[in-house]
Amino acid sequence: MEQVVGEAVREQVTRTHVIEDIPKVKNCTVIGGSGFLGQHMVEQLLARGYTVNVFDIRQGFDNPRVQFFLGDLCNQEDLYPALKGVSTVFHCASPPPSSNNKELFYRVNFIGTKNVIETCKKAGVQKLILTSSASVIFEGSDIKNGTEDLPYAMKPIDYYTETKILQERAVLDANDPERNFLTTAIRPHGIFGPGDPQLVPILIEAAKKGKMKFMIGNGKNLVDFTFVENVVHGHILAAEHLSQDAALGGKAFHITNDEPIPFWTFLSRILTGLNYEAPKYHIPYWVAYYLALLVSLLVMVVSPIIQLQPTFTPMRVALAGTFHYYSCEKAKKVMGYQPLVTMDDAVERTVQSFHHLRKVK
Repeated sequence: MEQVVGEAVREQVTRTHVIEDIPKVKNCTVIGGSGFLGQHMVEQLLARGYTVNVFDIRQGFDNPRVQFFLGDLCNQEDLYPALKGVSTVFHCASPPPSSNNKELFYRVNFIGTKNVIETCKKAGVQKLILTSSASVIFEGSDIKNGTEDLPYAMKPIDYYTETKILQERAVLDANDPERNFLTTAIRPHGIFGPGDPQLVPILIEAAKKGKMKFMIGNGKNLVDFTFVENVVHGHILAAEHLSQDAALGGKAFHITNDEPIPFWTFLSRILTGLNYEAPKYHIPYWVAYYLALLVSLLVMVVSPIIQLQPTFTPMRVALAGTFHYYSCEKAKKVMGYQPLVTMDDAVERTVQSFHHLRKVK
């Protein structure tokens, strides 16, 4: 009888401990949760039973299930209350690459991230998952099925990417299993989907101005575009496997749709889906690149007199005209990643979400 009672008590205690542990394990903070990726992250985390805090400089949406903390990423006093009592932090705050603000890139991506690391340690956070970028290994020349063991770019394609390299290094170097602080970096490429403030709106604006009639190169260069829900899925899998598998700690992982697509085919599908014409004329890649280089030199010459921000740059020509797609085999093997949404469904759902930008025929 005593043995039965003892086992029952032990079972009850174990159950109590499990119940107490669940909320702690499922408590998380999304830094940058008001942004495009951040909002999708919050939605999926809530759907999976997580308790979610959001830290950002602004409150981008209303949800009674989310606790918002507003402040400066570089200020530990602002950040600490959002991280206290959570086990996992998803850090996806970053200025848009198109802002061209070098000081802001450095402050947010590098200085801010160093503050995130220190504040996580102070608050007792156990896991930090960073949103990095596959472009940290891209220098403007072809990458086909690139793996994570490729070196960081010695000549990054822009200053934004340069600061993302600094950011990723800092996060991965902070991995410290002995002190129960584990880190990993997710490298998506070409994120798109409903609510995207960059790719689709900028593409349609260019089409309205008649700037989408030409394609650079022969149109066959394969590129990764990754649906936002797949990117979020990769982050959450990383968080859930991080404590179980030492292969994740201090490592970076490519997360893609696993369906590389010709760059101009992807853009054409978005354009035609919204009733705009697809590009039909070709400019040889080398001609476009050297024209863009010439424009950049002219801008540099006149910069003391006139401040210009050309959209036709060597970096953008390289992004549009080269192969750059990445292997996510490592993510599949280590954390069981598989894309949740196919490219066909992703494009369809994205186009439908931008019906307000559709051209009226």
